[in-house]
Amino acid sequence: MTRKSIDDLIAVMAALRNPDGGCPWDIEQTFDSIAPYTIEEAYEVAEAIAHGDMDALEDELGDLLLQVVYHARMAEEAGDFTFADVVDRITNKMIRRHPHVFGDAEVADAAAQTEAWEAIKAAERSAKNASSAPESALDGVALGLPALMRAVKLQRRAARVGFDWTEVEPILDKMREELDELAAEVESPARDMAQVEEELGDLLFVAANLARRLDIDPEAALRRANAKFERRFKAIEDRLRAKCLSTESCTLAELDAEWEAVKAAERTPRPRTSQVAKSAS
Repeated sequence: MTRKSIDDLIAVMAALRNPDGGCPWDIEQTFDSIAPYTIEEAYEVAEAIAHGDMDALEDELGDLLLQVVYHARMAEEAGDFTFADVVDRITNKMIRRHPHVFGDAEVADAAAQTEAWEAIKAAERSAKNASSAPESALDGVALGLPALMRAVKLQRRAARVGFDWTEVEPILDKMREELDELAAEVESPARDMAQVEEELGDLLFVAANLARRLDIDPEAALRRANAKFERRFKAIEDRLRAKCLSTESCTLAELDAEWEAVKAAERTPRPRTSQVAKSAS
């Protein structure tokens, strides 16, 4: 089979969207209806990377590329821009933001490059907003980002103008303060759920700030926590099946006991092969 190119993919999308003989589902889609799929595909790329699965990564990158082609095709149909325009724009942007590679600028290291990159982005934002409202240090942080990721980006922007804690301890103190405020709202006889939500949001925002200060990606940390919970819960189910039991037939106390047993088993180091062989001899 002849190896396909990006032009082939663009042609496939044009055929799918063709009102004369195209796919009814693809034809009726809009930017808004496709956007959730775009986000989903980006997360599936991240999941393949997290698992170190290169075959899956190749597949998921193709799915994500299809989303770019899809949006570009709809824009072309509306007379807004084409896939070629997208490629031209991002190529020029990369050249513009790397003057140390494509120009005469010099940077000492990766940290200096990051600083230069942000300065160029800020200048681009200023030029874009020249005729609109005064620019804020927080302008340009996309509303559609996952909440934890957006929190970190907002905090980084604020930190650049000096609005930041310089040590971890004040952030921990703030977390304790926010947790106390949340507990007070939850335990109040006249519980106000709107206020509970606000306090919980404040706690999560500070947790994201702690992660940023410790140079930890909170999204990645939460993904790992999710994976750990999933692994342990499935281990509980396996243990119960071995006893001809189910989660539904157990009390919470019994499930908690199984949970602690799974945690203890994870903490217990496995014997080395040589140790197993020695004990068996």
